Amino acid sequence: MNLIKTTALSFLFSCMCNCVFGQDLKPVKTANDVLEHAITAQGGKDYLLSIKTLYTDMSTEMEGRQVHWITKEMLPNKGAFQIIYKDRIVFQNWYDGKTGYEMVDGKKTKADPKEFKSKKYRKNIFNNLDFIDPSLWTIELIGAEKVNDDDCYKIKASLVTGEIRNLYYSKSSFFMLREDKTSNADKNSFSSTFFSDFKKFGGLTFYTVIKFGDDEKAQVGKIASLIVNDKVTVADFQ
Repeated sequence: MNLIKTTALSFLFSCMCNCVFGQDLKPVKTANDVLEHAITAQGGKDYLLSIKTLYTDMSTEMEGRQVHWITKEMLPNKGAFQIIYKDRIVFQNWYDGKTGYEMVDGKKTKADPKEFKSKKYRKNIFNNLDFIDPSLWTIELIGAEKVNDDDCYKIKASLVTGEIRNLYYSKSSFFMLREDKTSNADKNSFSSTFFSDFKKFGGLTFYTVIKFGDDEKAQVGKIASLIVNDKVTVADFQ
């Protein structure tokens, strides 16, 4: 009986290791395999493509004050960002799909093009979908590394502009736990962002905690609200 029980548990564990949310997973051999599993874990390609707008309200602390970061996104590459303090917008910028703008002293002005240079190469709200598009990114599985004691696949992603990112996906959940972006290409220097506390928002699984940097000055934001296909209109990017 003990042998039967042990064998059954071993079989069950094996099945669990090869499934994400009930879907069979093929063995990971390439970066594309990792991204496919990550997309499945996030909600599935069809569902992610059905999301036309995404609204996130994130609470954080800046200079000792509690503020909210409001991000609004619309397919294919429109985006808006606001910093709200005591129900008042203290900063905002946005990208209308072609040009970036910001509000300065109540006046709409064109933003520095460098701030939005990667926006023109966005085709999806969710980066995982863009990463598997070879017209945008070249991806390569370059090894494995731990992120907060979680074993991760490490992927090098190169945008057609020359921008480079290192992506770290959990081997157990396939959620992206860390992303390094090039901060100084000449010195091979990167800035790191960490993602954790993934939760379901309807059919979408998304991080609820984000941390910029890994030292004592790291900034942490926590999602207070995430809304799919609502609360975002074209007027937000005009």
